[in-house]
Amino acid sequence: MSISFADFLAALSGNPLLAVTVLLTLGVVFVNGWTDAPNAIATCVSTRGLRARPAIALAAVMNLAGILTMTACNATVVQTIYNMVSFGGDSRSAVTALCAAMAAIVVWAVAAWAFGIPTSESHALIAGLTGAAIAINRGFAGVNGREWRKVLYGLALSAALGFALGLGCGRLMNRMAARMERRRTGDWFRHGQVLAAAGSAFMHGAQDGQKFIGVFLLGIFLAGGRTDVTSFTIPLWMMLLCSLVMAAGTSVGGYRIIKSVGMDMVKLEPHEGFAADLAATACMLLASFGGLPVSTTHTKTTAILGVGAARSLRRVNWSVVREMALAWALTFPGCGLIGWGMAGLFLKLFS
Repeated sequence: MSISFADFLAALSGNPLLAVTVLLTLGVVFVNGWTDAPNAIATCVSTRGLRARPAIALAAVMNLAGILTMTACNATVVQTIYNMVSFGGDSRSAVTALCAAMAAIVVWAVAAWAFGIPTSESHALIAGLTGAAIAINRGFAGVNGREWRKVLYGLALSAALGFALGLGCGRLMNRMAARMERRRTGDWFRHGQVLAAAGSAFMHGAQDGQKFIGVFLLGIFLAGGRTDVTSFTIPLWMMLLCSLVMAAGTSVGGYRIIKSVGMDMVKLEPHEGFAADLAATACMLLASFGGLPVSTTHTKTTAILGVGAARSLRRVNWSVVREMALAWALTFPGCGLIGWGMAGLFLKLFS
């Protein structure tokens, strides 16, 4: 099933429930750009490979390229998110629960941003959807365990492989830099890091863009009274819209997260920033082709930790790491509970 932009606008004008659903979904995409997308360019800015504004522009372009390219090559991440939960056969109640999940994600993300903690919007999305599905089904019947296992595999992969690749790339780049004259090393790796940061932003679009497209499609079908759609075509206009909204979010609120990830956790040299971007990009690429929805935040921060550990664990600011780890640990239960509570409230008020 597919929907043209003209059909979408016509449905939007005549269906207030769809309008609310789209507004909340785009709000979550905006918050993702605000709190999650900056991870892709954090090291590039911190090592002065690019200034913040050009880096944000680069992230916007590469996010779009990632969504377009990876969705055309392998859209399994969209399918994973789309099929992760079921909100039952009543389309009105289902879309109400979906709206509650989106509201919960925005609340969680804004709270994390206020403290400068780069929480994972990918896991907030999954937790919010799951909490709302539990609320509307009054149990775990609406949770697809097979798709949830992919999430857990992705979580393990993003942490373990991100750190391992960061450690390996960090050691390799340290050896290369040791053989080069210092001024040339900085110049060469700063230029290289622009390309590596572009790769990270590309893969962020490939991963997170697909996740939110899956939710966008689910909301459109449910608001239109369709609970039985199992196959669909992803329209170009939806990819463009999600990319633009994500870029707007990054331009508004990205610097605080750039500072936490790229500056406060580990002080990186240009060649180390290049190594972190390279490791994170490789990890996300492998996950995307495997259909695993991994967290850009987890992948990038563990890659940075690996690069820092390649020289010395003492270089890592462990207080910042502890704050991030606590936020990650709380995301599933915290956002899940908010999604569950909001779904219960929304269903009483609007169903």
